[in-house]
Amino acid sequence: MGPDTMPEEKLGKLKELLEESESVLIAYSGGVDSAFLLKVARDVLGDRAVAVTARSPTYPEREYLEAQELAQRLGVRFLSISTDELSRQEFICNAPDRCYWCKRELFEKLREIARREHIGWVADGSNFDDLKDFRPGSKAARELGVRSPLCEVELTKEEIRVLSRNMGLSTWDKAPFACLASRIPYGTPITPEVLEKINRAEESLLCLGLRHVRVRHHAKIARIEVEPRDMEEIVRRRDEVVGKLKALGYLYIVLDLEGYQSGSLNQMLEHTKG
Repeated sequence: MGPDTMPEEKLGKLKELLEESESVLIAYSGGVDSAFLLKVARDVLGDRAVAVTARSPTYPEREYLEAQELAQRLGVRFLSISTDELSRQEFICNAPDRCYWCKRELFEKLREIARREHIGWVADGSNFDDLKDFRPGSKAARELGVRSPLCEVELTKEEIRVLSRNMGLSTWDKAPFACLASRIPYGTPITPEVLEKINRAEESLLCLGLRHVRVRHHAKIARIEVEPRDMEEIVRRRDEVVGKLKALGYLYIVLDLEGYQSGSLNQMLEHTKG
């Protein structure tokens, strides 16, 4: 497709692509992209579209419950599975290819469900913008034959938000979310205890009414990322924030003046390469 292709045209291509699949099992997180893909798949394929959401220590229970609720509202068949990436040493050691092993764990289980249910495709919600980012998980998708329909029709994140809003999807302006392991610098082992600590830290800040929150875990240091407009609120409630995070065991609480950045820990990897 050319750069001038309108989002509505891409949506039409997406519907054609899904129709060709005859049936699809979607790796569904409840985020902007996978929710949009699920909605379109439900419209095109009806009961032949199935959503599967994984429960894991790397994702907060809050995210799982929101995904389940939306799937029920959409009238989609919803399945829940448990993934055990923390049993994989390759994941625990937290090398730069960490996401590959996480996605490998997920996609292997989804392929087995698809085989058992006689479903034609396994698909994820990767979008066209994701091609610009460092995403080792896409290698696992290729190896296991998982399709990325949004990427195939070149739908960008912003286009997906606009189309989602037009469809009345509540997720159209949902804040981005990545697994809790993404808060831990490469090389620092991933443990259930650290994941729970990060989860509780972020939940305590979300309770302040903030939308984008990341607590990057640097041993005894909690590095907070929020949108620039929310920094004043963090500073205003400094004592409360410090108290909450120190109660979790952090010794130093810092506010990143660059603000929220998706994949900010990848910058450390690039700096090391340099």
